[in-house]
Amino acid sequence: MTSLSDFPITRSWPPLHPERLQLYAYPTPNGVKISMMLEEIGLPYDAYLVGFDKSGEEGKNFTATFPNNKIPAIIDPNGPDGKPMALFESGAIMLYLAEKTGTKLMLEGAARWQVIQWIMWRMAGLGPMFGQFGFFHLYAGTRVEDPIPRERYRLEAERLLKVLDGQLEGREWVVGDYSLADISIAPWVDAFVKYYKGHEKVDWASLRNVPAYLERFRAIPAYQRSLNIPPVPEK
Repeated sequence: MTSLSDFPITRSWPPLHPERLQLYAYPTPNGVKISMMLEEIGLPYDAYLVGFDKSGEEGKNFTATFPNNKIPAIIDPNGPDGKPMALFESGAIMLYLAEKTGTKLMLEGAARWQVIQWIMWRMAGLGPMFGQFGFFHLYAGTRVEDPIPRERYRLEAERLLKVLDGQLEGREWVVGDYSLADISIAPWVDAFVKYYKGHEKVDWASLRNVPAYLERFRAIPAYQRSLNIPPVPEK
């Protein structure tokens, strides 16, 4: 690919500023963490709202560019070797942008690997398990009569919250200093409480550190902005 017009997605979402990074997202926990990261590092970007229903020509163009057909995704017009590059998966996008910009939010030395470790923990555990919890306790999964999957994901969500709670003991942030680990993890904790009402299903009262951690994170201006990036039209 030598220009943005080579990517099928640009037929449905024409670039507003072709020289800027192009973000395709929806303000879910996965989408929010990329817009928040971009807000924090100050890299110019344009954001395009991509809904859950990717049918029709828009859906075909999105999938032709990003095979997993999930948000968030980006096109960097100034990718490796100066060539445009499309990238999906929020964890990969975070690490790519961190390497591209050298952001201090990755921390340094051994702490850098701690940040990567907790980003991977969110990708492999917290995000998928919280998502399954929401499905079985709030959405279509509630129609499943077998209680085993519902309880399975409730227990795993509770376990993961206790892991996070233990890591936060004596710390304000996951790796001590505010970092990309927090931007990766905290939006999912917020969604677990705000949208899934998960705190009503787990032993939330026993958590010594997570509730205060969540309130600290919610107060960050970049997070408050990212909750409406890209803007969702009012119904």
